[in-house]
Amino acid sequence: MEKVGTYISVILPLRLEWNPCYFVPEGEGPVARGDRVSVRFAGRKYTGVVRDTGIVPGIDESRILEILDIVRDMAPVTEDELRLWEFVSEYYLCSVGEVYKAAYPAVKIDGELVSLRSKERARAAVDKKVAAVRARLERTGTILARRKELLARAVKQAVKDRYAEDVRKYEAEAIHLGEELMRLASPEVDDVPGNEPPLHVPSLSAAQKEALGRIKTGMSDKKPVLLDGVTGSGKTEIYIVLALEALSRGKNVLYLVPEIAVSRQLEDRLTSVFGSRLLTFHSKETPARRYSVLESVRHGGYVLLGTRSAVFLPHRDLGLVIVDEEHDPSYKQDAPAPRYNGRDTALMLARIHGADVILGTATPSLESLYNCRTGRFVKVMLSEKYFGNTDTEVEIIDTSAERRKKGMKGSFSFRLIAKVNEALSSGGQVLLLRARRSYAPSLQCTGCGDIPHCPHCNVPLSWHRQEGVMMCHYCGSRFSYTGACGRCGAPLEPLGAGTQRVEEEARELFPGARLARLDSDTSSSASAGKDVVKAFSDRKIDILVGTQIVTKGFDFGGLSLVAVIQADSLLGQQDFRADERAVQMLGQFMGRGGRRGQKGTFVIQTSRPSHPVYRLFSGDYRNEDLSEEMLSERYAFGYPPFSRIVQVIVRDREEKAAEDLAAELAGVLMKEYGVPCQAGGGSGTVSVMGPYPPAVDKVSDLYIRHIRILMKKGPELAGMKRRLDATVQEFCRVRQCAGNIVLDVDP
Repeated sequence: MEKVGTYISVILPLRLEWNPCYFVPEGEGPVARGDRVSVRFAGRKYTGVVRDTGIVPGIDESRILEILDIVRDMAPVTEDELRLWEFVSEYYLCSVGEVYKAAYPAVKIDGELVSLRSKERARAAVDKKVAAVRARLERTGTILARRKELLARAVKQAVKDRYAEDVRKYEAEAIHLGEELMRLASPEVDDVPGNEPPLHVPSLSAAQKEALGRIKTGMSDKKPVLLDGVTGSGKTEIYIVLALEALSRGKNVLYLVPEIAVSRQLEDRLTSVFGSRLLTFHSKETPARRYSVLESVRHGGYVLLGTRSAVFLPHRDLGLVIVDEEHDPSYKQDAPAPRYNGRDTALMLARIHGADVILGTATPSLESLYNCRTGRFVKVMLSEKYFGNTDTEVEIIDTSAERRKKGMKGSFSFRLIAKVNEALSSGGQVLLLRARRSYAPSLQCTGCGDIPHCPHCNVPLSWHRQEGVMMCHYCGSRFSYTGACGRCGAPLEPLGAGTQRVEEEARELFPGARLARLDSDTSSSASAGKDVVKAFSDRKIDILVGTQIVTKGFDFGGLSLVAVIQADSLLGQQDFRADERAVQMLGQFMGRGGRRGQKGTFVIQTSRPSHPVYRLFSGDYRNEDLSEEMLSERYAFGYPPFSRIVQVIVRDREEKAAEDLAAELAGVLMKEYGVPCQAGGGSGTVSVMGPYPPAVDKVSDLYIRHIRILMKKGPELAGMKRRLDATVQEFCRVRQCAGNIVLDVDP
C-alpha cells in the first residue's frame, strides 16, 4: 500500500554529514521548515528541526522511519536562525547538527520540554477546575430556578422572605461562578516587560558627540563601524545612546562582551538605564534563568548582554549589534564544534537581520585594522578621555638587573614596592596582574630535579597551596600535595609565582592593606566574582591580584597604580599572534588606571626591557608604527589577515599512531594542493605546513599533532575550504578515523 504523506529532512544535534530523512503521515498535519519534531535515530529519541519538506528520498522508502510526533507547542526555529546555522556550518567546516547542538544545548531543549509539560499540566488542571465550576454553576442554576418557583407560589410573607433571600444568595453565587468561569477560560498572558519608565539618555562630551556622528554616517553606508577609543573615553555611553535609539525604532539590541566577569559590572550599569529591558545570558546563569531569557528574547523589546553563545538565541528584529573588546581572543571557541568566533558570527547575524554593527576596542585586532584599510569597515577614533586626558606614568623595571643588585623581594622589585606604598598612602588602589593562577605554575624536586607532570597531559602540574593539591589546568585532574618528590622523596620547591603566591607575598609586604584575588578559582560562581569586583569598585579592597580577567573592561574610579608581575609570560607563547595579544592585554590593563581625570601609574616588570612590545608603552614606538610592522611581518609570511588558516588537529591515544596518521594525512593534502603558496605574493593559493606537535602535545590522554593549512584570501577561498573538508572526510572514511581528526577554522 502506498504511503500518503510527505518526506522531510531533519537536523539532529549530532555530528552527521547528512540530514536524516523521515516520513510524516498525512494525518499528522502540515509540517514546515523550522518545526520541531520528535524522531528516533540509532535507537535513541531526539528532538530535531525540520530543514526541508517535500524531499525526494535518496534511499529505499521502506527504510525510512516515521516521525514520532510534531512538537507543536515548542516554538519553531526561525528562518533567520537556520540561515545563521547554515553559515556557521559552511564557514567553520562542521555539521549543521553540531551548530544546532550549540544553539539549543540539552539544557535549553529540556527547559522547553519541561516548560511544555508544565503548561500541559497547568492546562489539565485548569480544564479540571473549569469542569468543576461549570458543574457547580449548573447546580446553582437548577436550585435558583426551583427557589424562584417556590417564591412565586408562596403565600405567607415569612415564607416569601425566606425564598427571596435564597434567590438573592444563589443569584450572587451564579454571578461569582460565571466570573470565575470567564477568568479560567481566558488565555494566560506570558510575562513580558511591562510599562517602563522613560529611559534616561546619558550626556555626551563634545568628542563623544563627534564620534557618534561619524558612527552614524558609517552605519548609513551599511558598513560595520570600528570604534577605536582609548580606555576611559566613554565608549559605553555611545553604545547606550545607540541602543536607546534602536529601542525607540522598535528594534532589539545584542551587546556582546568577551568575559562573564565583564558582564557582571556592566550589568549593574546598564540596568540603571534599561531596567527590565536588560537581559543577561552566559554560562554561569542558572538553567532556569537562561531559559527565561530565551522566552523573553522571543517576545522582543530587549537589550541582551551576553557572551559569545548569545549569538545563537532566537533573535527577532535586531537593530543593533555591539561587540565590545572586539580584539579579545575569548570570542573564539576552541572546542567542541562549532569552533566559531563570536565576533565574526555576530557580523553575519547582523547581516541576516539588516542590523547596524559597532565593534569597540582600545586595542584593535590586526584583522579589524586590515578590514578598515580595505574599506570593509569604517574606523572612528575617540582619543579623548571622558574626564579629560591625563598622562599615565609608565615605568619598565628590568627584573634581571634588579636581581643582580639584590633589588627583589620575591616577585616584587623594591621599586614596585615603593610605588605600591606611595599609591596606598595617597588613598589610591592597586591592581596587580599575574597571567598564571595557582600558587606556583610548577614544582621541582630539590634532589633529582624531576618536575611533576600530569599523567594525562604533557604539562607540569600547578601547585594550589590553599587547596593543598597539584592540578592540571588542561584536563582538571587533581593530585594530593605531600611536599615530597614521588621518585626520590626529596622536598619539592615551587618554580615561579602564580596569583596565589603573589597575593601571599603582597599580604606580607603590605600588612595594612585590604587584599583580594580575582581569577578563575575565585570566580567559579556567578556571585563570587561579582562580589569581588563590586567590593573593589566600592573601594572596600585596596589591592586586587588577578589574571587576565582584571584587564577586561572594568571601570574602577579609585585605581591609581596597575602593575604587571612577570610580564614575559605574555610573550612566550607558540603563536604568531603572541606580540599582538601582549600589546592588547597590556594596553587594556594600562587603561584600567588613570580614570576620572586622575593621573595613573603603569609598571611592567620584565627581564626583556628592550622588547618592542614594552618599548611601545615607554614611548619609543608609536602604536601605528608597531601595527604596520606586525602587518608587514604577517604579509611576508602569508599569515592572517592576508590569508585564512585551517588547523587540522589529529589525536590518538597512542603517540606513534597520532604521528603516523598525521604524516599520512599531510602527504594526502600536499599531493592534493600541489605547489604550496609562497610568502607574501607568491602564485600559489594554499600552503600545507606540518605535521608538528603543538606546545602542549598531549591532553586528556590524547596525543596531538597539527597540520596548518594557509589559504590566500580571494574569490576561491570558500571553494578551497570545501575542497579541504571533502578531502579530509574522504580520508577519514577510508581510514575509518573520523573521531581522530577535527578542523579548526581561524584558530
